[in-house]
Amino acid sequence: MTSPALPHHRVDGPAGAPPLVLGPSLGTSLSVWEPQVEVLARRFRVVRWDLPGHGGTPYDVLTGGGTGTRHAGTATGVDTGRTDGPCTVAALGGLVLALADSLGIDRFAYAGISLGGAVGAWLAVHHPERIASLALVCSSARFGDPEGWYERAALVREQGLAPVAATASGRWFTPAFAGSPAADGLLAGLRTVVPEGYAACCDALATYDLRGELGRITAPTLVVAGRDDPATPPAHARELADGIPAASLTEVAGAAHLANAEQPVPVLAALLGHLTASAPPEHPTDDRTRHAAGTAVRRAVLGDEHVDRAAARTTAFTAVFQDFITRYAWGEIWTRPGLSRHTRSCVTITALVARGHHDELALHLRAALRNGLTPEDIREVLLQSAVYCGVPAANSAFALADRVLAEHREVLAEHREES
Repeated sequence: MTSPALPHHRVDGPAGAPPLVLGPSLGTSLSVWEPQVEVLARRFRVVRWDLPGHGGTPYDVLTGGGTGTRHAGTATGVDTGRTDGPCTVAALGGLVLALADSLGIDRFAYAGISLGGAVGAWLAVHHPERIASLALVCSSARFGDPEGWYERAALVREQGLAPVAATASGRWFTPAFAGSPAADGLLAGLRTVVPEGYAACCDALATYDLRGELGRITAPTLVVAGRDDPATPPAHARELADGIPAASLTEVAGAAHLANAEQPVPVLAALLGHLTASAPPEHPTDDRTRHAAGTAVRRAVLGDEHVDRAAARTTAFTAVFQDFITRYAWGEIWTRPGLSRHTRSCVTITALVARGHHDELALHLRAALRNGLTPEDIREVLLQSAVYCGVPAANSAFALADRVLAEHREVLAEHREES
């Protein structure tokens, strides 16, 4: 009996870390996750995979022709020799399970973008024992009228990827991000996709409809939406969040369909908060474990640079206090599963406004951005604080937040220039 064909994949992170599988969107390769993978791989064994005909996966991986290197498609994608029926999301889910089995992974967290998210949702419905947690980024329970996908598949089979690539920027990016080096790189990747592989994935999207089964998902679920996404608008995300029991929803401002590429920091923060909160309950029970867990969360929330500075300034006199803060505030409270990091940031900001602790407030405003709060979210927290903490306190907080957010915008601008 031959082994099942596997999609092209890449593994990053410690071998013994909790496994996290990342699924790509239609027209992209596993590289679409590059903005997040470095940080995620510090805490997880990250497995990324390519769709049929995308990246390094052969277009006929589902028909038994995918055991070797990637097959080259014809210039137009005509008559590529597909021998079975249309590709389905269920078949793609089978590829993921085969990949996980080949790596010795039984139960794993899963995050996917668009079609990659649909694969994760299907797995969570039909193989709940395998999915520890689920994150759906710019995805949907149904991706519109099937006829539109069949028409796109036919167009690609007849004319190749050029017509789709010519209009992809308007679907994938906001005008502010279009034309950036990162956006141009993703579009260049789209043009390398084998036409038949792309068309087969269109077939999968055409037949996908999980609306009636969302209630069967039991895995802790995060739904992330780009507020300016024309392909899967926020209404699609709300349908997912409303239909999946206890799912949480994060809407990312200034992002279209590839939100993780356009707004990498808030998407990463949302993922980290969700993955940490929904990890198997292993609440620290001894001081050493509390300290290790607290250090990890403290770095994720406050940033490596701040924690490294605090460690460098620690003296014999202050060491006991630093140990206390790491073990108790970060190892006991911030690691608890009862509240998301997003919510904890809101509570912390309010308390610091009330007490007038401005140095700590600046620190936690930056942390809030890492935890997925948008500037609009922060403004609402400060307005709420004005009512219950006093207008003078909120006035100072607004001035401080304005400076922090200006710094944040500068950092994002520099990041985009570098990318």
